[in-house]
Amino acid sequence: MGHSSYENGPKNRARVGAVGIDAITEPEVAEQLARAWHDGRGGMIVTANVDIVRAATRAPELAELVAGAELVVADGMPVVWAARIGGLRVRDRVTGASLIYTLSEVAAREGRSVFLLGGEPGVAETAGEVLAQRYSGLRVAGVYAPPFGFERLAGGMGEIVEKVRAAAPDLVFVGLGFPKQEHVITALRPELPRAWYLGCGAAIPMAAGQFRRAPDGMQRVGGEWLFRLALEPRRLVRRYLRDDLPFALRLLAGAAWHRLAAGRRS
Repeated sequence: MGHSSYENGPKNRARVGAVGIDAITEPEVAEQLARAWHDGRGGMIVTANVDIVRAATRAPELAELVAGAELVVADGMPVVWAARIGGLRVRDRVTGASLIYTLSEVAAREGRSVFLLGGEPGVAETAGEVLAQRYSGLRVAGVYAPPFGFERLAGGMGEIVEKVRAAAPDLVFVGLGFPKQEHVITALRPELPRAWYLGCGAAIPMAAGQFRRAPDGMQRVGGEWLFRLALEPRRLVRRYLRDDLPFALRLLAGAAWHRLAAGRRS
């Protein structure tokens, strides 16, 4: 699965729907980035939440897009639970909202630069300022908020690639939603093969303070989606309640069934 040459590559991945999840912690992700930078190797990180797993399970081309990442982390407790039921020792979820800080910290320590791509106009600038103030020495190579529907505009993707290529960052946070952000990353990788790319969803506006995360206790029991739903009901109610919740329940039931069937065969 994919072209990973890392310790937590295909052999340590558990199938959750059509997605392979890596058993890796957040500090281990940061460690791998630092090591890869020293070795001159880049890579892509997919933060697989229920929404991404659902989309990839329904569309083989999206599953293939995810499989091309060096690291696929479990962003969402249902994904963690399904991976555990499947026999993989996933200790905790690894979210884009948290990785934007962890990876900025390691980038600052390593003297590396970051580029923030996504959010509404002005949001990425604010997030970049917040991160640079928080992590001394962090270089923000650039920010860009692509226009809505950029993927349908002539030259829209080309403009993004040109802006990021000209800035030559070591780490790119791409917060455009799945699968747009992963398509953008796929277009950027040949231009800057030694850079790392994180598809981080709503992490950029979160870092800018546009909205906050759920309390820790709520996150631990898998209730962050309820918190997000309360904050943005109009935008999220259909996706969370009609699409993601039934799929998550089927995902967990399917993982339990496969585990039980495997136990019977052995």
